[in-house]
Amino acid sequence: MSGEVQKGLEGVVVAESQLSYINGDEGRLIYRGHDIETLAAEATYEEVLYLLWHGSLPTESELDSFTTTMAEERAVDDEVLATLADLAAADEEPMAALRTATSMLSASDPEPDADPDDQAATLRQGRRITAKIPTILAAYQRLRDGEEPLAPKEELSHAGNFLYMLTGEEPDAVAEETLDMALILHADHGLNASTFASMVIASTLADTYAAVTGGVGALSGPLHGGANQDVMETLLEVEDSSKDPVQWVKDAIDAGRKIPGFGHRVYNVKDPRAVILEEKSRELGDASGERKWYDHANDIEQYLVEEAGFAEKGLAPNVDFYSGTVYYQLGIPVDMFTPIFAMSRVGGWVAHVIEQLEDNRIFRPRAKYTGAKEAEWTPVDDR
Repeated sequence: MSGEVQKGLEGVVVAESQLSYINGDEGRLIYRGHDIETLAAEATYEEVLYLLWHGSLPTESELDSFTTTMAEERAVDDEVLATLADLAAADEEPMAALRTATSMLSASDPEPDADPDDQAATLRQGRRITAKIPTILAAYQRLRDGEEPLAPKEELSHAGNFLYMLTGEEPDAVAEETLDMALILHADHGLNASTFASMVIASTLADTYAAVTGGVGALSGPLHGGANQDVMETLLEVEDSSKDPVQWVKDAIDAGRKIPGFGHRVYNVKDPRAVILEEKSRELGDASGERKWYDHANDIEQYLVEEAGFAEKGLAPNVDFYSGTVYYQLGIPVDMFTPIFAMSRVGGWVAHVIEQLEDNRIFRPRAKYTGAKEAEWTPVDDR
């Protein structure tokens, strides 16, 4: 066995998967053979969930049944809402509140003793969690705003219902379609940190709630899920400075600051999801008559890629660079951006948990020991 250490498991292949494929040199992402561009333009998030969980796109009747079942499972117990109210009063971070509430969902699951080897039961639990996370997030935001949570509407889509529960108004077609597309783009992305965390937990035969809660915990870290918030906060800082965006970036780089939203562990070129979200950000700006968020981001991208040498360094916009501007234009609070990411990525977590359990072996890597091997014992009285 090689003693070479691969920090962060860089380049280490630990599993086989049929779920998503990434070509970092070509800027390509596919889900089960379907290019992300096609799915973003043609599919709904519910269709993508079905594709990831069942292996193929649903027929019309299968999609109707699947969508209906998902909608029927959106409500959460009063105990969860009461805990969210307590967390809102304590000013808890949204991702931490989501982590707590997701774990609580197991208490009301109708199959609490489901065998982890029962993949159908695991899928049903994953479906319930996926259906309820938007309800949790919308309720938490309303409680933070001093408003009562709204019950979900079964007749609305997954994306549309979330926007309704968040704002109290049914969204227009543009807003609903935009959020739905963003959920599709974030649904899966290989063995990223949160997905791998979910798989490791599932490999112990812990239940689906533990695996998804672990995914939420991993995504909450700023090195994984917080970049879209960082990007938007940067753009807000640019706006408040009254400087030209390019000059602001030049000054920031001279001061040693990093510009969020650039670079990726997998992509050496522009993230294909960023390409799609860039266009959507522009469309939202044009529709509202206020393009400054798109323009700020685009000006910064053009300077960094074309003049500052980011392209030669393999640093290009990742999905977070434009997703923040999209969410902000939809009226979503900045610190809810990462929870929206979780609302989408739970579909991928569940899919990978199911795939892991199909041929499970508990993850057990080894560490290279670098400590002492012959320490001298000293009695406590002599230390």
